[in-house]
Amino acid sequence: MNRSSDALAEVEKLDAQLIALLNKRFLAAKNVAGELREQNQPVYDPVYQQKMMERLQALNSGPVTPEILHAVYREIFSGLRALERPLKAAFLGPLGTFSHQATIEIFGTQTELVPQKTIPEVFRAVECGRADHGCVPIENSAEGVINYTMDWLVKSDVKITAEKYCRIHHSLMAKCKREEIRRIYSHPQVLGQCQHYLLEHFPGVELVEMTSTAFAAERAAQEEFAAALGTPVACKLHDLNILEENVEDSSTNTTRFLVISKHPVARSGNDKTSLCFAVKNRPGALYEALEPFRKNQLQLTLIESRPWQQQAGWEYCFFIDLLGHQSDPDVKDACMELEQNSAFFKILGSYPQIGTK
Repeated sequence: MNRSSDALAEVEKLDAQLIALLNKRFLAAKNVAGELREQNQPVYDPVYQQKMMERLQALNSGPVTPEILHAVYREIFSGLRALERPLKAAFLGPLGTFSHQATIEIFGTQTELVPQKTIPEVFRAVECGRADHGCVPIENSAEGVINYTMDWLVKSDVKITAEKYCRIHHSLMAKCKREEIRRIYSHPQVLGQCQHYLLEHFPGVELVEMTSTAFAAERAAQEEFAAALGTPVACKLHDLNILEENVEDSSTNTTRFLVISKHPVARSGNDKTSLCFAVKNRPGALYEALEPFRKNQLQLTLIESRPWQQQAGWEYCFFIDLLGHQSDPDVKDACMELEQNSAFFKILGSYPQIGTK
């Protein structure tokens, strides 16, 4: 290509303008952050961020896709927060897991990562202030709900402040060539989710189970003729090469993650509320408990039950997601009636409703 072409000159001119505008935007946003700090308001606000993305998408006429636009502004938001103080986000570690990748997709690469060994430790990190926010998995389209997360939402004082749906894609990564692979490491669930792919392409290769995809990538980086199935972020951490992307058998495998914080968020106008309650173990108790939602014409998007400690004759705790914010009159009325007729009741949080990725 002719380096002195008019098209290239136009690109370089636009780059200069873009950098100048980006720095102006950072300075203006820094003033906003200062005002928020004086008012003791959190710099990370999922409601404001979602409304801004909706406004930006309405302005976008292409060819930039919504996904690219979101990724660019996610990093702008992350960089702005880092100018003040890097946001600290806890997640189920180690580095290189799907929780790590989800945390980056939510908060951006300029976030200070606080990996934890267990889901309860993610909650504790947020409770004691070692992290500003936490990212925890709550349900998977193939595996169902994550019980540890549900149990700790009941025990903890933190609130759900955002949600994120992440498609689970597995990559084949190694330092050797594809035809040289003799052993493949990964988590048992990932090996199961790639079963047909592995049978078709690597029928004679040894499959070794690991406790996480992150450790699988680490092991593959240390051995000759070894590969791993895992995340692109694990590939980058251990200097591996992605030999093939999206090797999972199902393209619809999705995990829903929740953001938890000590600070609840305001109404956005397109919200979801999560709550839990317990009823006495008698015929018709659950039917009666759900009546306030029908009466107020509220749409439920999830209902799950968990065995619970037996006190005052009740044995199960029910978890519900409904459309609406806890400050909406119809939601408030339904919750008030449910609380009066429940042995236990707790609102886990109201937060902006997000579609699947």
